[in-house]
Amino acid sequence: MAILILPSKLKPFSLSEDDPSSVIRKSSRRSRKNQSLSMAPVARLFGPAIFEASKLRVLFLGVDGKKHPGHLQRTYTLTHSDVTSKLTLAVSQTINNSQLKGWYNRLQRDEVVAEWKKIKGMMSLHVHCHISGGHFLLDLVARLRYYIFSKELPVVLKAFVHGDWDLLQAHPELQAALVWVYFHSNIPEFNKVECWGPLSEASAPKGRIDGELSGFTDDSVAPRPCLDDCNCCFPAVSSIPWPQNLASRMNGSESCGHITQR
Repeated sequence: MAILILPSKLKPFSLSEDDPSSVIRKSSRRSRKNQSLSMAPVARLFGPAIFEASKLRVLFLGVDGKKHPGHLQRTYTLTHSDVTSKLTLAVSQTINNSQLKGWYNRLQRDEVVAEWKKIKGMMSLHVHCHISGGHFLLDLVARLRYYIFSKELPVVLKAFVHGDWDLLQAHPELQAALVWVYFHSNIPEFNKVECWGPLSEASAPKGRIDGELSGFTDDSVAPRPCLDDCNCCFPAVSSIPWPQNLASRMNGSESCGHITQR
């Protein structure tokens, strides 16, 4: 029978601060952590756009939750916080200007505003994004901003649908309303109007394939309200003001047929 002899005192093995292998392992962990943090913005920029309902805060300001937007103005103001990664959606009759105050919002201009319109009896959702203009920093990254807005737009539309779900349940036909997206820019290449098809498709994560909406091939152009007073168009005046120079560019683009169908 073998006899096992143990030392009288055993010191537990530990990695000290002076141990080179300990330093290497800690450095490796920090390196992996820093690498994962540095890749987070890249993953958000080039990864899939995903809507998270838990990060959406909805404010109803002076509107009836189920009142049809063909009779009462309905406007969406959506802002994003880079600090909390949360979205704030205000549903009101006009733009919620309190969301757009402060130097940070004026610098970033990453808000998205939209309004429901009835034009010649047909309902449609008109979405506005600011690409460039106002200060030179936006002009320098206009192409990138156009890419990001286009990529994140399904998330924006999903936020509208989720936040105003009571309205869409009361009036399910609004899901078939066309979505018109106005990209405002002082650079002609990015100053354009795009039709994203029915809201139900445009807000779907996989509704767009290679830049086109599946099942939407209509060659219609952005609708225009009647010039005279009528009952088939509402509201008579848009709730979303825009700088006159950009607005005139948009009108010129529409009349010249520079409208892109997604």
